Amino acid sequence: MKIEIWSDIACPWCFIGKRRFETALDGFAHKDDVEVEWRSYQLDPSLPDHYAGTETEYLNQAKGMPADQVRQMFDHVTAQAAGEGLNYDFDSIIVANSFTAHRFLHLAKTHGAMNQAKEELLSGHFEKGRDIGDVEYLAEVARTVGIDADETRRVLSTDEFTAEVKSDIAEARALGANGVPFFVIDRKYGISGAQPPEAFAQALETAWGESQKLTVLAGGDEAFREGAACGPEGCS
Repeated sequence: MKIEIWSDIACPWCFIGKRRFETALDGFAHKDDVEVEWRSYQLDPSLPDHYAGTETEYLNQAKGMPADQVRQMFDHVTAQAAGEGLNYDFDSIIVANSFTAHRFLHLAKTHGAMNQAKEELLSGHFEKGRDIGDVEYLAEVARTVGIDADETRRVLSTDEFTAEVKSDIAEARALGANGVPFFVIDRKYGISGAQPPEAFAQALETAWGESQKLTVLAGGDEAFREGAACGPEGCS
């Protein structure tokens, strides 16, 4: 079974959703038969490489959200994150465009380290106040997950993996994703948002059960009516 997860590094619910999905997957009996692939998405492609202000100022000035509403939202999301063992610090967040970081994640994918890199970037952004738009920070993450830092710098100095990131974003829109996180199971089931672990667990069980069913093309279709077979009572 294959599960594709569209998310943005700059999305607080994406980190929470990652934890909740992982909790469900950890308790899934067939987890060793599940392939998880991270896909890129950007909530705000128009964001400059670095925004000269805090996350509160960004949402207030760029999105028109009143400051008190932003603080209430931060408090709510922080509490939800804490419930998943995450220590969000919105006051230390560096507001930066995530496109370069998504390119780095595609590089990590070629090394089989995309999940580890995704975890490091989400934690760095929301818990440690690190700059996801800084190539040197991305090179540091690369070393942490076993990727050569110089290779990372070289790749990110070019436009490598730009097409892959844009393709991911376009595919999400084609599938009807209006936000992230967005989970797609075997291209048959879509789950939007950071659902509770119980919801993910139910989705995994449902999708697995459907994947084990066999559609028998016999009896009702003219092309198959003449096929002979044997049964408990003998052969036709």
